[in-house]
Amino acid sequence: MARIVADIRIQDRAVRLRLPVKTKAYWRLVSEGFHIGYYKGARKVSWVVRFRRTDVPNAYLNATLGEPDDVRDADDDTILSWKQALAKALEWVERQTSGAPAALDPNITVGTAISAYVVRRDARRAAQAGRDVRSDAHYKLNKHVLGDKRMAGLALKDLSEADLRAWQKRLARQKFTSTQRLLNDFKAALNAAWAEHRKVLPVDLPLTIKYGLSLEAPAVTESKARENQILADAEVRRIVAAACAMDEDLGRLVAVMAATGARFAQLRRMQVADALLERNRLMIPQSYKGNKKNNEHIRVAIGDDIVELLKPIVEDRSSSAPLLERWRVRQVSAVKWERYERGPWKSPSEMTRSWNQVVKEAGLPAATIPYALRHSSIVRGLRMGLPIRLVAALHDTSVVMIERHYSRWIVDGLDDLVARAVVPLVDLAA
Repeated sequence: MARIVADIRIQDRAVRLRLPVKTKAYWRLVSEGFHIGYYKGARKVSWVVRFRRTDVPNAYLNATLGEPDDVRDADDDTILSWKQALAKALEWVERQTSGAPAALDPNITVGTAISAYVVRRDARRAAQAGRDVRSDAHYKLNKHVLGDKRMAGLALKDLSEADLRAWQKRLARQKFTSTQRLLNDFKAALNAAWAEHRKVLPVDLPLTIKYGLSLEAPAVTESKARENQILADAEVRRIVAAACAMDEDLGRLVAVMAATGARFAQLRRMQVADALLERNRLMIPQSYKGNKKNNEHIRVAIGDDIVELLKPIVEDRSSSAPLLERWRVRQVSAVKWERYERGPWKSPSEMTRSWNQVVKEAGLPAATIPYALRHSSIVRGLRMGLPIRLVAALHDTSVVMIERHYSRWIVDGLDDLVARAVVPLVDLAA
């Protein structure tokens, strides 16, 4: 039985400074088989990484990443913060799993391909989040692919379109979009395995994957399902007012979501430096969606009301501190909870219970979701006659996605613009 490694909060500088000198590293789990370590010796301190080998049982590949920023400021080169070390470790793991001629396996199975892909996805997700967290692909592929023994045991060289179609028929019934995301992850995993072992696998395997995992779109488009999530401005104001009345931290988060239309995952990564309140601007980090080479920021204008709401959490704070934080609570008795520290929002689930109460207080349907604030922001821009390309850029999405899901409101906005161009040509008083 494998030995369980005790996780130490080495991402916290204060915790690292209190750790005693040790001959071996303090390890922190990133994903299965992948750890980042903090080595604190008598003369040397360093970040280290290790990754479990697949060819030798209970053996690891190891590397030194750099010096921690315990004393000197990080420079993203030789001195690394926790996030920089995590990113560097992810790059190192991807290099180790990128495949070499000696590792070519003509008998690689679907299960092996999925497991390797999940490790990379988990490591990338942990690097993005800056904490130990598993990717969506981890849960979906483990449940639907690795849990299907017939599919997981198939060799890629023997994989056929019929096998993939049969697997699709065995899937439990779920939403079309959920199935599409699952198939996308499955295709990415198989294509990655083919790219790594292509010298010993069938040349036409990518075509088999493409057509075997194709999915017909449903007759009803997604835009109709979103109609009940488009809120009037008055309804958005009621939601923001109810959130602010319930909790200041929740109120700020909801207000910024409503004012910018940004995703939760973008807002939780904002820092104090991203709030340019003197210019009535917020710099919103781009999402991790797509194949972006550089993660840039989107400049979004905000009103004086949002500026006043954010001023108290910007003043006298470090520019690198998280902008939006919340109190963390712990249970001290059977019926008593207490606040013990503040920290950034981590997951949308942290606002679920409070959001449900906010929706109730605002007098809106219980089915109203936080993403409705994003939908409403996009539609508001279209109705105001903003160019589609500008609306897409402000909301970190594409023109294609705007046209696909918000076509009805594009037409409404254009109708209003055309109506303004109508001029009277006949003198009705004559």
